[in-house]
Amino acid sequence: MSESDDLHGSAMAATLREHHGLSPIQLDLRDFPREAGSFRLDRLGTARSLSHLMGLDDVQSVWWRRPHPARVPAGVRVSDNDFRQSECDGFIQGLLWSIPAYWVNDPGAGRTASRKIVQLETALRAGFTVPETLITNDPEEARTFVESRPGPVVYKRTGTSRAEFAETRIITRDDFGRLAAIRSAPTTFQDYVDATCDLRVVWVDGVEWTVRIDSQAGVGKVDSRLDTSVDFVPDHLPAAVSKSLATLMGALGLSFGVLDIRLGRDGEYYFLEVNPQGQFAYLEIKTGLPIFRSLANLLVDGDGMVAGY
Repeated sequence: MSESDDLHGSAMAATLREHHGLSPIQLDLRDFPREAGSFRLDRLGTARSLSHLMGLDDVQSVWWRRPHPARVPAGVRVSDNDFRQSECDGFIQGLLWSIPAYWVNDPGAGRTASRKIVQLETALRAGFTVPETLITNDPEEARTFVESRPGPVVYKRTGTSRAEFAETRIITRDDFGRLAAIRSAPTTFQDYVDATCDLRVVWVDGVEWTVRIDSQAGVGKVDSRLDTSVDFVPDHLPAAVSKSLATLMGALGLSFGVLDIRLGRDGEYYFLEVNPQGQFAYLEIKTGLPIFRSLANLLVDGDGMVAGY
């Protein structure tokens, strides 16, 4: 379940066809309510249907990737729009979430885990080293925090919506005059980690696909996403970090996620964030790691291991 033009969804469908001989259902929730849907319950059980799909009740596993809300046409009365949107979203989500399948990830767990505050709190309890952090919409508290820290502080988005890309930046005194804007946009302020490299880890229910990004060799020293021309090399996490990772993902209830970890010059592995719907296709392209096959194996067999790795 994803956007109809999502590269990851299309690549997963191709992987399932090639390696498992399956033809998966690809569903974009924006198809509803243009397509008709029904849920029926009687003494014999339940049945679900969407007019353009076959086999909905036979689904054994679901990759809940990047679903949109239903695309509900605007009505004559603007006051009714919120009601109809809520009714459509409630129906299509309930129809799908009630399928007794293996979910990657469970929608409820994924929604909770996507909240940055939940992630950071859970990562700290799981044993990760986490940079000192303030998340606030109070401009004065933000300024006090920045001025109190012994080194540079970065600022970044707190939410996980599909809003325009916003890079992580180091805050300077020139930025203080713009802090009033955070009143309506709570912002994350965090100690800058002087790094040797960045690590992006794709977690597939206990299988770790770790990629070392030579971020300090290019223009992505603060935000590794800004430069994909640097070296991307398969790597492994130390045992203690792997243990914290397993504890974190178990506590968040996630069987899949993409994590950003920064290796500091002090030798510490700093947790930055986990995205339950994170991007990873470019990691496979860069390194050749069989991440799509791993996730496909998890969906089909319940095990993300790939022979030979």
